[in-house]
Amino acid sequence: MLFSGLLEKIEYREFIIDCEVDHITNDSREARSGSVFVCIKGFATDGHLFAKKAYENGCRAFVCEREIDLPSDAQVVIVENSREVLARLSCELYGNPSHKLLVIGITGTKGKTTTALMIKQLLDASGIPCGYIGSNGVIYADKRIDAANTTPESCKLQLFLKNMLDCGIRAVAMEVSSQALKLNRVLGIDFDISLFTNLSPDHIGPGEHDNFEDYFNTKKRLFDDFEAKTVIANADDEHTAKMLADCKSEILLYSINAPSDYKAEGIEFYRTSEFLGMKFNCRKVERFIPCELSIPGEFNVHNALSCLAVVDALGINPDFASKTLANMQIEGRFEVIHAQNGACFVIDYAHNGLSLEASLCALRKYEPSRLVCLFGSVGCRTQIRRTQMGAVASRCADFSILTSDNPATEDPMAIINEIAEQYENPDSFVAIPDRKAAIEYAFKTSGEGDIILLAGKGHEKYQLIGNRKEYFCEREIVEDCINAVKYV
Repeated sequence: MLFSGLLEKIEYREFIIDCEVDHITNDSREARSGSVFVCIKGFATDGHLFAKKAYENGCRAFVCEREIDLPSDAQVVIVENSREVLARLSCELYGNPSHKLLVIGITGTKGKTTTALMIKQLLDASGIPCGYIGSNGVIYADKRIDAANTTPESCKLQLFLKNMLDCGIRAVAMEVSSQALKLNRVLGIDFDISLFTNLSPDHIGPGEHDNFEDYFNTKKRLFDDFEAKTVIANADDEHTAKMLADCKSEILLYSINAPSDYKAEGIEFYRTSEFLGMKFNCRKVERFIPCELSIPGEFNVHNALSCLAVVDALGINPDFASKTLANMQIEGRFEVIHAQNGACFVIDYAHNGLSLEASLCALRKYEPSRLVCLFGSVGCRTQIRRTQMGAVASRCADFSILTSDNPATEDPMAIINEIAEQYENPDSFVAIPDRKAAIEYAFKTSGEGDIILLAGKGHEKYQLIGNRKEYFCEREIVEDCINAVKYV
């Protein structure tokens, strides 16, 4: 495509001498011959400073917000908002792939990943090949790609959608983060269904949102600025009415307590040698759909209800959907592993006080012999999480194993000591900074009926230690512990 053709719908200044382009990026390391390099001023650095590097890598087409000093054969256009233009050009270059896909966008504070992956599995089982984009990466066909952000930058996002189309994917379940909405990453996406899970204070601070009002209003953009055909929302959340106040789409509600279109009744917690699960009936008007989940927690009933609403809106038999839900496990989200000694290990991404409390309270409903919480907190940022998580675990768990969780360049014991300050009883926790050793300790000291929550890492398969990113998979470590006993 000619650079001038790509810019047809964009307001810009500066004369350009045309060139062929087939790629767009805001990362100078990815720039090459045929690329358009879009200079974006970010939180940490300014893309305009890397234009020369992109030029050295072969790039000749540039979109900027100010004049830059480049050789005369560089084709430079200046725009008012380069981040917005990045999204619009990416849609155009890759043929607006979202217009040809069934796109389901999920936003909220908690539940986005589980809900999106549930929807993917339901659609796949129903014969509609579905991709996934979110915290667990990008998944479609036989591909799995790590992603730096829950919702990728617009140029990467549009390329992922194009590649999904090219592979025969017909739908995509996509997590839509507040950052993605704030930074125009999803600009130009044609959402067929938008889904709201819940809202609570999070992502508030430098580089994110100034306050809760900003966080709320940013989330609200998905329902105000993108007119999906159908909006599905949690009627139990106190923010739902205000969130959807200006929404012009068809609205379907789900709930456990409030009146709704899809309401859970008769909720039961059940535990077997293989499952921590839930049972409930989903009532739609006068119809009852019996449901089982092999994932624990009342919040997963909310997630399952939202999925039943999605598939029903798409004309998929909800009875078929309920049977499919019964055997689902979601990687790193209340992922359950049963040990031969009768203990149960639960891997979850809970990494702040609110989510940790929800996880521990949900597991307490299964009446464990002991409820053990293994966790740490990230280094070099979000220090308030340490005291919050320590306060929650000291109150809600029977015993805690304090360990590392991406300490980066901070001293792991310094982080652990800050968490430990929240414990009045020194016998109610142990500190083991090596997370692998901590998991092995949890296994060796576990017994029948115990539930051990491994909190914080979830789907992540790495530890950030110093300046290194080291491979680390909690599921593999737990399975190694189980297998070591089997073969003794």
